[in-house]
Amino acid sequence: MTMTFDEAVQQVTAPGGPFEITEIEVDGHRVNAFLHAPPSVPAVLAGARARGDRPFLVYEDETWTFADVMAHVDGLGAALVERHGIARGDRVGIAMRNYPEWIVAYAAVLSVGGVAVLFNAWWTTDELEYGIGHSGARVVIADAERIERMRPLLEGEDPIRVVGVRLPEGGATPPGVDRYEDVVVPGAPLPEVEIGPDDDATILYTSGTTGRPKGAVSTHRAVTNALMGYACRAGVDRLRMGKQANPLESTSGTPPAFILVVPLFHVTGCIPVMLSCFASGTKLVMMYKWNPERALELIERERVTTFVGVPTMSWDLLESPDFAARDTSSLTNVSGGGAPAPPELVKRVAAGFERGRPGIGYGMTETNAYGPQNGGDDYLTRPTSAGRTVPIMQMRVVDEAGEPVPVGAVGEIEFRGPNMIRGYWNDPAATEEAFHDGWLRSGDLGRLDEEGFVYVEDRAKDMVLRGGENIYCAEVEAVIYEHPAVYEAAVFGLPHDRLGEELAAAIVLRAGATLTVEELQAHVGSKLAGFKVPTVITFSEQALPRGATGKILKRELRDELAAGA
Repeated sequence: MTMTFDEAVQQVTAPGGPFEITEIEVDGHRVNAFLHAPPSVPAVLAGARARGDRPFLVYEDETWTFADVMAHVDGLGAALVERHGIARGDRVGIAMRNYPEWIVAYAAVLSVGGVAVLFNAWWTTDELEYGIGHSGARVVIADAERIERMRPLLEGEDPIRVVGVRLPEGGATPPGVDRYEDVVVPGAPLPEVEIGPDDDATILYTSGTTGRPKGAVSTHRAVTNALMGYACRAGVDRLRMGKQANPLESTSGTPPAFILVVPLFHVTGCIPVMLSCFASGTKLVMMYKWNPERALELIERERVTTFVGVPTMSWDLLESPDFAARDTSSLTNVSGGGAPAPPELVKRVAAGFERGRPGIGYGMTETNAYGPQNGGDDYLTRPTSAGRTVPIMQMRVVDEAGEPVPVGAVGEIEFRGPNMIRGYWNDPAATEEAFHDGWLRSGDLGRLDEEGFVYVEDRAKDMVLRGGENIYCAEVEAVIYEHPAVYEAAVFGLPHDRLGEELAAAIVLRAGATLTVEELQAHVGSKLAGFKVPTVITFSEQALPRGATGKILKRELRDELAAGA
C-alpha cells in the first residue's frame, strides 16, 4: 500500500522513535524539536571515534580514516586551549579552501567550546580584516593563500594569531603564524569542556549583497536539529519510496559516499554534506576545485552515491564531453540547492543517470541549510517546487503586513523552528529586521499548494516591476533554459525611464550553437505573456560570473550592463 507523505511523517516521528518530536521553548517561542537530538555538535562527532580505520576523507591522493581525523581533532583542540588560551565562547576563524584540515579545524574548535567563524575563502584582505574584527576572532586557522592576504593583519599593536595549514616546506613563516605540524600533536588529550544546547556553535557570514556581511550565529541546538531534519526526511522517503529512495541499498551493496563540490564555509557544504557524513560514518570525497571532468573521474573511482551541488553543476556534469565515457551508475541522488533548478534539468537528471534520482533542497544560512526538500517522483511531477518540510520546521506565506495569505497566493515565505540562527552577531537591528514573533523573513517570494509544497517564485529583491506588472525572474529563466541552444541564463531588471524597469537577460550558448535576440524573444513569447519577454538580451562567450556558492551574480551583470548603456 502506498503511504502518503503525512502518514510517513507521523510514523517516523511517533513517540518512542529516534525522531520523536516534542515542543520546547527557544528564545521565548514554542517550537517543535527532536526529543533525541544530540545536545551539542561534539556529541555528534563522538560517534566517529568508534569507526577506527574506516576511510572517512578522500582528498586527491590522500585518504584519512576516522581515527586519523579524530586524532588531529584532539591535537588541534589541545593546541588551541594550551597554546592560545581558547576558552568556551571564544571565536576561532577558519579561512582556507576545502582541505581535510578545514574539517579538523571545525571539529576541534567546537569540541573545546569555541565558536567556529567560517570565513569566505574568496574574501580579500579588507573583507578578512572586517570579519576578524567584527567576530572578535582570537585565532585564525588558515592556509597559505589566506595567510598571504592576512599579512597586514599580522603586524601592529594587536596582531592576529594564526595556525598555518599546508604551508610551503622550507619557507620562512610569517610572524605570528604557527605551522600546523609544529603545534598539533595528533592524539594529544582533548581538554574537557561542558557544552550546552544554547551555547553558540558557529558564525557564518551572509553573502552581503547589500552593505557589509552579517554574521549569522547558530547554537549547538540549531545545528543538531537541522542535521536530524535531514535524517528524518530520509526516513520519511524510505517509508514512502522504498528502494526508490536508495536503489543501491539492497542491490549492488555500494556503501554510501558523498562528493564535496561546494565550499565548506557555506552552510550546505558544512552541515548536510560534511556534518552528515561525520554523523552517519559516510565517506566524503573532497575536490580541490570544481571541475566537471575531475568530478566524473572521482565519482567513478570512489563509487560516489550522492552528489549535492548548485543546479549549474549538474548541468556541467551532463554537458561534459566525458559524461558518456564515465561510470556514474553508483549515483543514487543528484541534488541541488542555492538556486531554482530549471524543469528541463530535472528531466535531464532523471533520464541521464542510470540510477541517480533528481532532488532539490531549499535552505538558508539562517536555517542551517535545512528546509523544504523535493525528490524522486514528487520532483518529476512538480519540477518547479522546492518540496515540503518535516514538522520541526513550520512554514507559511505572508503578505506585506505579515498576515498569512490564502493557499496559492504569492507572498513572502517565512520559517520557524529550532534550527534557526539565534540572530546576527552584534547586530540587534538586523536581527529584529529578519525575525518577528520567532518567524524568519526569508526574503523570498513564493506560494504553498494544498499539499504543503512550496514554490519559490524569486528573491523579493530580484522581482522586476515593469510598468506595474510583477515579473518573477525564475519563471522566465525556466523558459529560456528550454531552448536547446542555451547553456546558461540569468534574468534581471534594468532601470527604465518610462516603465520603471525593463527585463534583461544574459545568455551563454552551448558550444557550436547559434541564436539571435529575435529568436530567443520569440521562444519566450510563445510561452509567456508579452511583458515577460526580455527587451535587453546579451550573449557572452564567457561563463556568467558566480560567487563562491556557484550562484550567478546578477547584481554584477546588472551593474555592468547599466554602465555600458
